Amino acid sequence: MYKRILVAIDGSATSERALKEALKLAKNSGGQLRIVHVVDLAGMIYPEYIGPSSDIWASLLKQGHELLDGARRAAANAGVPAEISQLENSTPGNRVAQLIVQEADAWPADLLVAGTHGRRGTSRVFLGSVAEQIARISNKPLLLIRSE
Repeated sequence: MYKRILVAIDGSATSERALKEALKLAKNSGGQLRIVHVVDLAGMIYPEYIGPSSDIWASLLKQGHELLDGARRAAANAGVPAEISQLENSTPGNRVAQLIVQEADAWPADLLVAGTHGRRGTSRVFLGSVAEQIARISNKPLLLIRSE
């Protein structure tokens, strides 16, 4: 059974489902949960105009903290010990998935849980998939939770 479960959240309904599943797994196994969120400035259209001192950056960080605080409360309500971690990606070329996998390795997690929107064809090609990238670069078990 998995004792150290890392779940990545982004505020979407799918990541909320992933969090609920990770909470169930952690509760049933008596395990620990680490909830991570990546603030991805590098993924914005003009990141060079938005630095760590900008209002946009501060707003993104605040939204991330609020998201993680809500997830921590959900874990506490479920009786699951949880840690939170907000990761920041301001370097073009870094990938969100890469940061999540590095966090999972450093913690170290036994299992990663992530939501996937289940896109196919050209929408997946153009939008990419953090979950797919995690699956490609991580050597840890990965549980993917699909959107409804």
